[in-house]
Amino acid sequence: MASHRARLTPQMLQYAEKFDDRGDIRWLPYLMYFHPAGHRSEVVNTDPVGFRVAEARGEQASAGGRVPEGPVRLIAGSSTVFGIGASSDSATLASRLWATHAPGRPWLNFGGRSFNSAQELLLFTLYRHLVPRIEEIVLFTGFNNLGLARLPRWMQQDSGAFFNGHEYFEQVHELRTRQRRAAGQSRWAARRAPERPSADDAVPDLDGQLSSAVELTLRHLDTWRLLAEGLGARLTFVLQPLAPWVRERPAGQEQLLFEELDGIANFGEAYGDICTIEAGRRYADLLSGGCEKLGVPFLDMNPVLGEAIGDEDWIFVDRIHFTDQGHDIVAGLLADRLSLR
Repeated sequence: MASHRARLTPQMLQYAEKFDDRGDIRWLPYLMYFHPAGHRSEVVNTDPVGFRVAEARGEQASAGGRVPEGPVRLIAGSSTVFGIGASSDSATLASRLWATHAPGRPWLNFGGRSFNSAQELLLFTLYRHLVPRIEEIVLFTGFNNLGLARLPRWMQQDSGAFFNGHEYFEQVHELRTRQRRAAGQSRWAARRAPERPSADDAVPDLDGQLSSAVELTLRHLDTWRLLAEGLGARLTFVLQPLAPWVRERPAGQEQLLFEELDGIANFGEAYGDICTIEAGRRYADLLSGGCEKLGVPFLDMNPVLGEAIGDEDWIFVDRIHFTDQGHDIVAGLLADRLSLR
């Protein structure tokens, strides 16, 4: 019998092939990693740099490919903006905004799968030169910083933890081991792992996770603000939806998918007490206050989406990524709430 994922979301097999940790990660300086470049399929296509292509009315656009003349609008963030879950490029948030909900200007997809706020900012900083004048930046993000704040303190470093961090630190340790052995140290001394205080291995409590995620997010958002002001672009921060932040009970298809995914990697176990509506609202309140101090407009999409959908509307393919219907509904809500039409 086919799994619920294969039956309900067959496009996810193609994302798994190239665009997750089991796929074709392209390791890069500064960013750490980015999407496969020049990928072609009926589900997802990337340009020569690795940005996902946006589509509308027979046209295509991307930062590293065909860039339309004149002002453009950007939607930036991590994998939800990239469009994991969409059955085609035309179903992503950037494409739905450009094609239907806010079609006045082309929209470019600046999503980076598994990025934290530092990587999102770096992606824009490194590739902004590829695009023409920018009039609108929607930063649609927030979950990854909070999820990564659960990692031990020693992985946080100066700019927060990042996905694949364990692999990175293990490889660095192996390289240092080889260098020390080449320098004549004993095998045991060369392989000895650096000692860390026990407190560095501790997982922060919920208050600590919220505090860390908010501080990092607002720190990087302040730099986004300065860049947007210099470019003459309007910047808005949108806290992305997470299924347990949107509603207590998932739709029928979502429940089947969530249960199957939990058998592979238990989301609740991995992310613990951040996966409640109460935690989501606390996070949103803290971010809202910080955005107000920075003078950056803020929107919590979770209650907005919760009010816009019915009990049986199938929005998520997993707890963080949307179905085609989900992408379209969220794009429409963005256009309405941010006056993008």
